[in-house]
Amino acid sequence: MTKPVFFISDLHLPVAASPLRDTFLKFLAGPARSAQALYILGDLFEYWVGDDVGIEAYPAETEALFVLTGSGVPVYFQHGNRDLLVGSEFARRTGVHLLPDYHTLDLAGVRALLTHGDLYCTADIGYQRWRRFARNPVVQAVFLRLPRRWRERFVGRVRAQSTAGKSYKPAEIMDVSEDSVNTSFTAHGVTRIIHGHTHRPKDHAYTIDGKARIRTVLSDWRPGRCEALRMDGSELKRIPLS
Repeated sequence: MTKPVFFISDLHLPVAASPLRDTFLKFLAGPARSAQALYILGDLFEYWVGDDVGIEAYPAETEALFVLTGSGVPVYFQHGNRDLLVGSEFARRTGVHLLPDYHTLDLAGVRALLTHGDLYCTADIGYQRWRRFARNPVVQAVFLRLPRRWRERFVGRVRAQSTAGKSYKPAEIMDVSEDSVNTSFTAHGVTRIIHGHTHRPKDHAYTIDGKARIRTVLSDWRPGRCEALRMDGSELKRIPLS
């Protein structure tokens, strides 16, 4: 019997105790243990100001991931916009493999592309400018040298500004640009794209260069809706976890 492959994203696990954290731990100790692989496509955590702080703030999740990878289940992690500073120490302590922004793989004979999804939101020019700044290795190195309290205050201000700014942006600006998606299908030579970030779970059908393509948007997690995408054989199915 073929083992399933799981895909999740945008859990936004808070530092405080939460049913979301409980559900994630149950998932790692339950369905994920029988997986062929687990792919986490970004924003696993609400924020991450460095491995030195994050690992201390999420000891149960760190240990659970280590147990899962130690059992033989490979876990792959892509950075999101909230946890872009997840680094090599987290990977060492958990056994997860860090992936680049775009990762292609074969899913039952179908060439697929995995990405967090924020790179497709090209209409949000302000966010894309911030993304380039925040991903700069020099900027990250300087930030990680700051005292913990300063880093947490800075991230708190950025989150507050981001939340306030969203109320002024049209919804379509914060969604993906269809042109960028079409370009990505062609550039990477894939039939399916799987991503998160937009919090708008849905399957979108395309015909590009005469070929059928599918873009699958993963669900974000929230109380009452915690979901994973499971691949059994060649079938992809959304399964509730809460």
